[in-house]
Amino acid sequence: MTDRKAQLAGNLAKVEERITAACVAAGRKREEVTLIVVTKTYPADDVRILSELGVRHVAENRDQDAAPKAAACSDLSLSWHFVGQLQTNKVRSVVGYADVVQSVDRARLVTALSKEAVRQERELGCLIQVALDAEETGRGERGGVGTGGIEELAGLVAEAPGLRLDGLMTVAPLSGEYAGREQAAFERLMDLSTDLRSAHPAANMVSAGMSADLEQAVAAGATHVRVGTAVLGVRPRLG
Repeated sequence: MTDRKAQLAGNLAKVEERITAACVAAGRKREEVTLIVVTKTYPADDVRILSELGVRHVAENRDQDAAPKAAACSDLSLSWHFVGQLQTNKVRSVVGYADVVQSVDRARLVTALSKEAVRQERELGCLIQVALDAEETGRGERGGVGTGGIEELAGLVAEAPGLRLDGLMTVAPLSGEYAGREQAAFERLMDLSTDLRSAHPAANMVSAGMSADLEQAVAAGATHVRVGTAVLGVRPRLG
């Protein structure tokens, strides 16, 4: 085993222990929570090692990094999640490799994703990104739609050819009423998920929690956690 593989295996084991302990504490089964490893800034070689170690879901937030990485790993059995703010001029590329886009937050993006999914004859999973730091009908500092915009956007996704409404995603906000209150934020997302599922029963995915707050996300009921640093380490700054 290479040094890097041993390092990643050790980190994965620690994250697995954290998720398992959080599930036990919350009275949940371990299989209720899916780990997505966020591989941004790390090379395709690391993705390949993660696949060898049993990781099946990986995420990226920049198309210029993700597209060549996904191409280099196209022989692997992986689900690719796009989690960053997505500009419409990157949609064609992203639809080429992503299985799920977790950052859907405006009607224009839904239209572009649908058109491209149909053109490429793909079905693309979509999560509505919820901004808990935004006004009800506003947008968040790091993307996302205010809570008042979820219903309309979800309806657009559900009706759009080539798209599948999978659920909701959020990032713990840095400002507003939920700043520093990660579990409260994630519990609010779960309430919103319950509302969404009353109209769209299959949209049961709830993506919340990262390296620092995955326990709070699991406690709140998240189905997917997005972990980067705790698995891959802190990448040294260039220069």
